Amino acid sequence: MTRKPFVVANWKMNGSLKANDEWLCAAMPQMSGTRLNCDVAVCAPFVYIPQLVIGFEHSATLVGAQNCAQYAQGAYTGEVSAAMLADVGCDLVILGHSERRTLFGETDETVAEKVQVAFDNGVMPIVCVGETLQEREAGKTIEVVSRQLRAVLDKVGIMPLVAGAVAYEPVWAIGTGKSASAEDAQAVHEALRAVLAEVDQEAAQRTRILYGGSVKAKNAPELFAQPDIDGALVGGASLKAEDFLAICHCADNL
Repeated sequence: MTRKPFVVANWKMNGSLKANDEWLCAAMPQMSGTRLNCDVAVCAPFVYIPQLVIGFEHSATLVGAQNCAQYAQGAYTGEVSAAMLADVGCDLVILGHSERRTLFGETDETVAEKVQVAFDNGVMPIVCVGETLQEREAGKTIEVVSRQLRAVLDKVGIMPLVAGAVAYEPVWAIGTGKSASAEDAQAVHEALRAVLAEVDQEAAQRTRILYGGSVKAKNAPELFAQPDIDGALVGGASLKAEDFLAICHCADNL
């Protein structure tokens, strides 16, 4: 089954009104219409989502958030609900990013709850899984990522992931300049698809699994050529429009 490549920018806690406008001006000539051979999304800090919704109005580019609360509403000062994201035009949300897990203590169960509330509100989840360097060196990579994915599947089933995506992002590769080899990344993606197939084989073949972890135009072609790697979740290289677009164009020959 052919899955259309999906390339997602994760700006993390970066950006400004001025810088975002400059990014849009640089990117829109290529992102308007159908000039890219991949689906594209840009995930920004909450406060800039309305700016991007307006900026991408005449393109197929999706706008995403980087987190949401596991609660529907209420006395949760500082939190943003999935319903609020939908209300301002947000299409998708990154959930379970390694930085949320390691810096803010999010558990597999918390991530699963967030996936449920996002999907219930029509916001597509991009569910992140990944192992630390210590877990990798202990040979526990497949065990860890499978546990993280099954926690979501047990809570919400596979359809939210078919609508959104899964992203494998080895924690040791986030922002380090290091990246898993294409072969190593493929092995993990293949294992993740096997976990999805435990629930529904046909849906597993439709689910896009992205790679994240120091993705650049230099290593993207080899990653994208792997049978179970369906695109990328791009961090640092997404902060410059030209660098991000170069990664998107790596999907042109797929």
